[in-house]
Amino acid sequence: MARVRLVQIRNFRGIAALDWSPSPGVNCLIGPGDSGKTTILDAIDLCLGARRSATFCDADFHNVDVEQPISISLTLGDLPDALRSMEAYGPFLRGYDPVLDTLDDEPGEGEETVLTLKLTVSSDLEPVWTLVSERAAAQGLTRFLAWADRVQISPVRIGGSGDLNLGWRRGSVLNRLADEKADASAALIKAARDARTAFGDQAETQLSETLGLVKRIAGDLGIPVEGGVVRALLDAQSVSFSGGTVSLHDKRGVPLRDMGTGSIRLLVAGLQRQAAPQTGITLIDELEYGLEPHRIIRLLGSLGAKEKEPPLQVFATTHSPVAVRELAAAQLWVVRKQADHHEVICVGRADDVQGTVRVYPEAFLASSVIVCEGASEVGLLRGLDLYLTRQSFAPSLTARAVALVDAGGVKNLYTRANAFSALGYRTMVLRDDDAQPPPGAEEAFKAAGNHVAVWRPGRAMEDELFVSLPDDAVEQLIERGIELHGEKLIDDHLRSASGNKLSLSDRGALLLPANRLPVGKAARSNKGWFKTVSWMEDVAADIVAPALSRADEGFQEIIQGIFHWMP
Repeated sequence: MARVRLVQIRNFRGIAALDWSPSPGVNCLIGPGDSGKTTILDAIDLCLGARRSATFCDADFHNVDVEQPISISLTLGDLPDALRSMEAYGPFLRGYDPVLDTLDDEPGEGEETVLTLKLTVSSDLEPVWTLVSERAAAQGLTRFLAWADRVQISPVRIGGSGDLNLGWRRGSVLNRLADEKADASAALIKAARDARTAFGDQAETQLSETLGLVKRIAGDLGIPVEGGVVRALLDAQSVSFSGGTVSLHDKRGVPLRDMGTGSIRLLVAGLQRQAAPQTGITLIDELEYGLEPHRIIRLLGSLGAKEKEPPLQVFATTHSPVAVRELAAAQLWVVRKQADHHEVICVGRADDVQGTVRVYPEAFLASSVIVCEGASEVGLLRGLDLYLTRQSFAPSLTARAVALVDAGGVKNLYTRANAFSALGYRTMVLRDDDAQPPPGAEEAFKAAGNHVAVWRPGRAMEDELFVSLPDDAVEQLIERGIELHGEKLIDDHLRSASGNKLSLSDRGALLLPANRLPVGKAARSNKGWFKTVSWMEDVAADIVAPALSRADEGFQEIIQGIFHWMP
């Protein structure tokens, strides 16, 4: 079944220009709000959907400039035989090179045969759908896609309502499951209630294959249907005697469209998967809407997200970390709004990014990312942020759309940071200075316009805390270490780090300026006193942040620089 190879959008809503080559499987769009994700889905739907007309207004034009026409072009590959017909579409058949991502009006060896369908809307607000090619234009040829062909390739859009796809209406997924058709004319002669019963008996035979498929798919997806029975009855709310008069009901006669939003979405996705040989393109905006995390995972499975040979080409949007984590990096696309155009960047193109997607999916839904060398830096920033938010000194990290990522050490620090930078995220690195990153990595990162925050020469974060904070705060840090690990472990660490010169028996000596660095070294011994996110978050909120204004100026400048970088 047909697949979209190229998407070209001009002057449509918030998008001035966009050129994108999607994958043949799942294409999940992520990015900040108002970046154009839903607009891309709407453009595909408007261009490819089986409709004879569509309503447009001046606001649909980019910057409300009606003098610049809306243009949406979709190039389709994997064409069914009807669309490859030389007799019907010969002058409009083109060649597509998937390696070079180019179109050729004279298909060459190794190129895929494709068609380009274009939707144009001028200032008169009248939509015009045409097939386009330079060869046909030179010959003055104009051709529309035959209606039967439009219906065949039109996408299914999964929304919150089941009014369309849970009834035998034109374009619904039920009409694509099998060749069966229901003849409701005899039953509709009777009164409405009698007709529902009479037609229900007929439909058991007329639509048996489709009803069986619906029942099986609902069972596989764990969607409860009353009595375990699915019937086709005349819709009691229908006014017209049309195909939409027939819809799915449960054993009691309650329409399945009255199920919850999530159940409807999940069932329609399962039906669409079954109908894939007849229609292969699916659109779903905010795929997590109405679904619990486990049902989001089930929905993605129904759409073929885990299969090597994708049964559907899916265009979706999400703001769900669950969806991001479950998808492969190659299935995620970041939408970026540039000065005069939009870009859609595949997350999978960044090096070594899949592990980050699994562990920190929420970071890919943020606008800015701080990649920290370790968990303690993540905890420090979280704790400082928690304190400042409580004091109403500043908006929170979440309000600023900032995500924190643990790189797991200096070795992986710039690998992870560069992955986010390459995808267009505002990216910062926060690292210790007791161990250095690979040569040239930091310079290249800075040259790309990114920011680096480093503790002062030779120091790790614990060194900075014990050297920079006032005496009372240092005493609290030691006490917190004892609370977490006991006196013996803390004393052992102090003796080891100082060559037996320092111990808990002389607390006053631990506060002397000359001894602060050895105490800091002890605090990062082995697994460290505060080496988890939660431990350091509590330490930062309870001890570091309240004493920050009395800390060493150099330490304050580093912290202030980090928070000033945030949007």
